[in-house]
This record gives sequence, C-alpha cells and structure tokens, in this order.
Amino acid sequence: MTIDEACIGCIINQSVKVADAIHASEALKDKMTSTVKEMSAEFSYDDNPPEIASYVYEKMAELANKTDLYDEVKELSTQKALSFVPLVKEELRTSTNKLLTATKTAVAGNVIDLAAAVEFCLEEELSKVFHTGFAYNDFDKFKEKLSTAKSVLIIGDNVGEHIFDYLFIETLKELYPDVEYSYMVRGNPIINDVTMKEAKEAGFDKLCSLVDSGVNTPGFTYNRANAESKKLFDSADLVISKGMGNYECMSPSHRKDICFLLKVKCDVVANSLNKEVGDIVCKMV
Repeated sequence: MTIDEACIGCIINQSVKVADAIHASEALKDKMTSTVKEMSAEFSYDDNPPEIASYVYEKMAELANKTDLYDEVKELSTQKALSFVPLVKEELRTSTNKLLTATKTAVAGNVIDLAAAVEFCLEEELSKVFHTGFAYNDFDKFKEKLSTAKSVLIIGDNVGEHIFDYLFIETLKELYPDVEYSYMVRGNPIINDVTMKEAKEAGFDKLCSLVDSGVNTPGFTYNRANAESKKLFDSADLVISKGMGNYECMSPSHRKDICFLLKVKCDVVANSLNKEVGDIVCKMV
C-alpha cells in the first residue's frame, strides 16, 4: 500500500503523541511537530506508510536525543498484557476450538498500537473478541494451510501484543507439533514495535526460532530486510503477518500463502479491505 492523503495527517498527529509520551517541553514539542509538518511536504506517494514513519520517527528520536522513544510505554504495555494472561489461558483451556480462540487472542492483542488513528481498550477487546466473528474470514483457508505446512513464520508487530503472540505460538506448537516456527521482530526501535530486546525478555528464544528482520520500518519492508529474513520470508510454507503495518508493507507481496491477522484501526486500511474501522481480519493471500 502506498500512502494516502489521510496518512499524512495521521503521521503529523503522531508527533504530538510522541511528544506527550516522552513528556517533552513545550519548546521540544513545538520543534517536533513543526519539523514533521515540514517533512510532510516532501513525503513520496511511492512509499508505504511504514516507510514514511521510519523517516519521521528517526528524526523525532534525533530531536529528542532518545534512541527508543517509547521505551517506558512499551514496558507498561507488556505489564498490562501480562495481567491478562491468566484470562486468556483459561479461555484456551476451556475452548472447543483452540486454534480459533488462540487466533482471536492474537488479533485482540493487536489493539496495542501507539500509531493508530483510532485507539481501543485491550480489556474491552478481550472481553468480546471470543464472541466476535472475523469480518474478513479466511480462517478455514488458514487452518487448511496450517495442516500441511512444515515451516511457519510469524511476523510480530507491537510490544504488549507480543505477549499474546507467545500464547498463540504455544497453541500452534501444541496443535501442530511437527512444524518449525519462527518469530520475526524489527531491526531497531520504531514506535512501539517489538524488537529482539522485548522478544527475548518474553522468552521467544526458548519458544521458537527468533529472527531479527533488520528493517527500520514499523512493518516488514522486504527491500530493507537482511538476507536471513528475506530467505526465511521466501521459503516458509506459511507467513502469519500481525497488524496493520505489516499489512501495509506486504499488500501486495511477491509471495503467496500469507495470513494477515489484524484489527482495522484506520479508514485507509478499512477501505483497502472493504471493511469497517473496528473489524477483525483473518485474510489469506
């Protein structure tokens, strides 16, 4: 997906969110927002939204003299997500369709998105997601592909959400124990996306193969990825893509057998999917 006019306003608004999150002085806040507005005049409509975000967030980090703009917020998101693990485990324990329950849990976690135009409450999402159908429902196709796959790559999205991804992969391993699983993270801190740091803290390196994509975008941008992650992306029997940023980067993609799992949180993505903001999506391509 390339950027839309609406993406520009959204990215400019993110500069305000960042300034507030890091408790920036009024002078720094004004500098950050004015700089992003100036940059917006040069945005290329050949780029996708995550590529644009990478330029903007790198500049904001430079202005704030801070490597990880959302480090403190990410820690809070992780703790918040961990508090719901007992609830999710009980849902999985009593479920008559563990794969569906685990998949919906992974999508519910996708609401933890600090760059979204529309924000949702994690507690509310978890209370209703198990009783909500996928608006874009390729779950049966997803299940069929899983039944024959020998290798599955899950491309992570946000911190906090990764806790639910862990439970998702645990369930996949239980149901399909002979599959080789890999979890891919961002190459460096960008927005609140998951990196090696948070993934190792959550124990992914003991759960499955953990891969650094090398990308500096809030989404898997293939042409920015390192050789290892490109090879894995191309060779995996099934790719499970989490969140809007990954969807924006991989729509379209040169490969097939990608399952997009996400919560729709902006009009641009909603229009792309012909769905509504707030819908949950399980789309196979």
